[in-house]
Amino acid sequence: MISRRDFLWTGAVPLAGLFGSQPPSHRIFLRMNGGAAHLDTWDPKPDAPTEIRGPFRAISTNVAGIQISETLPRLARHADKYMLVRSVYHSGETDHQTGLEKLPNEAKIAATCARALRLVEQGEREVTVNIGGAAAWDTHGWGNFPTLTSWRTTVASAFDHDCSALLENLHQRGLLHSTLVIATGEFGRTPRINPQGGRDHWPHCWTVMLAGGGVQGGQVYGSSDATGAEPRDQPVSIQSLTAQFT
Repeated sequence: MISRRDFLWTGAVPLAGLFGSQPPSHRIFLRMNGGAAHLDTWDPKPDAPTEIRGPFRAISTNVAGIQISETLPRLARHADKYMLVRSVYHSGETDHQTGLEKLPNEAKIAATCARALRLVEQGEREVTVNIGGAAAWDTHGWGNFPTLTSWRTTVASAFDHDCSALLENLHQRGLLHSTLVIATGEFGRTPRINPQGGRDHWPHCWTVMLAGGGVQGGQVYGSSDATGAEPRDQPVSIQSLTAQFT
């Protein structure tokens, strides 16, 4: 009897085309708690006004035609290993409950990407890494929340280093093809920077990174509009996306 997971993976829904023909042997979920700002990571808008594009410039990657933010310089050198889904949205409430809580019950929590790699090498199928603690990507800029400029040198820098090392190590060990790596937060962040130098919650559009597990790297699926406010084409709900790997 075919399982629900295999049923979804073999093309029962359109999104199955993003993945390989067979479910991967392992999955590593990099949870960017608090919601990463897509305009300041995976989906920069270099031609937008300053109050939208933010303080960071767009940089080229090792794949022609794909740019990401300068906050992720190491990951720019590994764009051939991942796909960016730039048209993800969530149509429900704007809190932190978006369906990402529906991880497999058997998932193990790994403190670091390095430990996640060791667990996969030991045969673990499902591993979750909480990137940056409880809400490190929550860049409101007011109170105890970081601004974009301070966030760049803390959680963004650590993620850039650890995620790129994870992809490279999986590749070198011959495990990337059989291991799906998913990196996302609960939502995106507002296109316009707030007066405190941060961005607030924005469930209407953001980017998810997918690597390995049969995913074809070096490509972008979907796009956001000129300000990163809404999907421009090929919209993907986070619920339909997470259904592929939960």
